[in-house]
Amino acid sequence: MRLNGHFLRNTMEEIKTWARINSPWVLHFNSGSCNGCDIEILAALTPRYDLERFGIKLRGSPRHADVLLCTGGVTLQQADRLRRIYEQMPEPKFVVAIGSCALSGGVFQGCYNICGGIEKVIPVNAYIPGCPPRPEAIIDGVYKLLASLKPAERALEPSSHEYGDRAEVNS
Repeated sequence: MRLNGHFLRNTMEEIKTWARINSPWVLHFNSGSCNGCDIEILAALTPRYDLERFGIKLRGSPRHADVLLCTGGVTLQQADRLRRIYEQMPEPKFVVAIGSCALSGGVFQGCYNICGGIEKVIPVNAYIPGCPPRPEAIIDGVYKLLASLKPAERALEPSSHEYGDRAEVNS
């Protein structure tokens, strides 16, 4: 029996997608925040909230990360660094903007050294609002991002042989 190269390639892609969805590695980057959101991200990683129960693991290198968790408004000094970190991540890569400052610049919007939110520098896949957002909101946002990546399950249509051809209901 000979395996088709197309079948093997598709199977490997499905396995890789499954692994990335069920065990994503995240990288945390502070682009200029007041550290309120950073504390909440760290709280989400503690045993009380246990982000690792979803298979999510914090990594220290962008080359090993699937998801980039960004906090704070982007300062002029951090814009190039953020872009470089994003480019170092392997495909497919996802970005989550956490907190009001990451979404729009927050209370620092309009300051001379703030570019704005994260999406002014790199594309963002998920937004978690709040100042700071609770650990439950961070977990929920990351989980919803991962759930949106899962392939849609086909709806199973009942066939006549499953239920029989009878119209009566057994009680």
